[in-house]
Amino acid sequence: MGMTKDKAIGSATVRLSKKLTRIVNVYLKPYHITTEQWSVLRTLNEADHISQKQLSKRSDKDQATLTKILDLLEKNEYIDRIPNPSDRRSFLIKITDKGITLTEKILPYLEEIYLEIILGIDEDDLQIYQDVLLSLEDNIDTLLENRTTRK
Repeated sequence: MGMTKDKAIGSATVRLSKKLTRIVNVYLKPYHITTEQWSVLRTLNEADHISQKQLSKRSDKDQATLTKILDLLEKNEYIDRIPNPSDRRSFLIKITDKGITLTEKILPYLEEIYLEIILGIDEDDLQIYQDVLLSLEDNIDTLLENRTTRK
């Protein structure tokens, strides 16, 4: 019997994800920030002054995890929570100047790391890889939507 899809796709994807997280964490360590914190900070740099709910969706983090990440980012003065004028029960999340400065340092640095990660891989192959990733993600989103609408 050949290799199962679970092992060929599922396990291989999880393994790659863990290795990417591990290597990026190694390179982010001097900045005292983790990949989880970085993904939220990068998202805020792209879309500032958004609600925690919007940020949760854009950064693909559940609310509890995001709250812990925001607490750490706020403690390090990379973000501020501002009362939401249209909803007194929520806050808008704003990246601070310190957060912008850190993002501007890390973005080109990580870009260099990813250039090393993809070294020797043909541009066409990379495009196919990205297309396949998007297709897998779309299929998973569809499965999740179907699963939650059936309940």
